[in-house]
Amino acid sequence: MIVAVMYPAKPNGRFDLDYYMQKHIPLVKARWESCGLREVRVLRGAGAPGGEASYGVIALLSFGSMADFERAGREHGKEVLGDIPNFTDAQPVMQFCEELG
Repeated sequence: MIVAVMYPAKPNGRFDLDYYMQKHIPLVKARWESCGLREVRVLRGAGAPGGEASYGVIALLSFGSMADFERAGREHGKEVLGDIPNFTDAQPVMQFCEELG
């Protein structure tokens, strides 16, 4: 099961990519790997030629199951989600995904 955490691209929005990669992603891994987090992939959004990206950054968090994700949220969700204002003013959008292939 993959949780996509997508940060909308906003023209005048704030997103500190250095903080995100150096502090937030290591925090996510440190807290959630023991709860079933298997992999984290971070993507930078890019629009079609001449267009804008809908999301500036997308994190793909791979968990063994929805139960693993729920456990991670219960045990460390406040700390992980509480760190978001340290790197962005965007409200992340979460989508739960099932891998098909």
